[in-house]
Amino acid sequence: MIRLAAVAAALCLASAPALAEPGGSSLALTFVTGTDTGVVMVALYDSAAAYDGGQPVRTARVELGEGARAATFDGLPAGDYAAKTFHDVDGDGAMGRNPFGMPTEPFAFTNNAVGNMGPASWDRARVAVDGAVAQTIVLR
Repeated sequence: MIRLAAVAAALCLASAPALAEPGGSSLALTFVTGTDTGVVMVALYDSAAAYDGGQPVRTARVELGEGARAATFDGLPAGDYAAKTFHDVDGDGAMGRNPFGMPTEPFAFTNNAVGNMGPASWDRARVAVDGAVAQTIVLR
C-alpha cells in the first residue's frame, strides 16, 4: 500500500502530458471507467526496479470530464513497460484511502493485472513494446 501511495504522489508531482520522442515504438492505453468525472493518472515504468518504487519514465493525466479516454506514449525504445493507473474521481490529486490505507478510488495496471495484497507484480503487468501496442485497461 505504501508503494501505491508513492505512485500516487509521483503522478501528482509529474502530471504533465506524455511527451513524444522522435521514432521508436508506442503504447496506447484506453481506459474504461465507471464515471465521467475526475482524471485518470498514469505512470509508465521501463524496468522492474523502477516499477517497484522508482521514478516512472513517463506520466500522463487523462481528463475524463473533457471526453478523453486514452493516453498514448510515443517514441518509446523497444522493451518491456508496465503502467500503474488510478482514477482520481474527486479530482483532488491524490488516491483516496480508507482509515486502513486501502484505496477507495479505482486503480488498475497494464494487462489488467491483479495484485495480491498490493500492486500487481512487474511480471504480471509488463507489456512487450516493439512497434505499436494498444491495450484497454478497466479501472476497478
